[in-house]
Amino acid sequence: MDECIFCKIVAGEIPSSKLYEDDEVIAFRDISPQAPVHVLVVPKKHISGVNTIGPEDTGLLGHVFSVIQNLVCELGVDETGYRVVVNSGKDGQQSVPHLHFHVLGGRSMEWPPG
Repeated sequence: MDECIFCKIVAGEIPSSKLYEDDEVIAFRDISPQAPVHVLVVPKKHISGVNTIGPEDTGLLGHVFSVIQNLVCELGVDETGYRVVVNSGKDGQQSVPHLHFHVLGGRSMEWPPG
């Protein structure tokens, strides 16, 4: 995916404020944070969005949530609470066509999210 910004971050072509990385996942601070804690957790495999997740990706998704569990502990929002958001498609405000998970915390979240 030559034009995918997250693929470029995974490849090290674009710098990020990396908090975690392994063979399958990278996590970094959002450049436009919407909360005191705003981290993006991104599978390294290019999956364009929720609708293109395949059965072969179930292990990867489990790993993503394991990484999220560890990150929220490290960032100190595991007990106060946090939100995990996945935007999908144009109306869902998905701005980058690469599956990613927003982890937001450090303040009270509103509902409905809007």
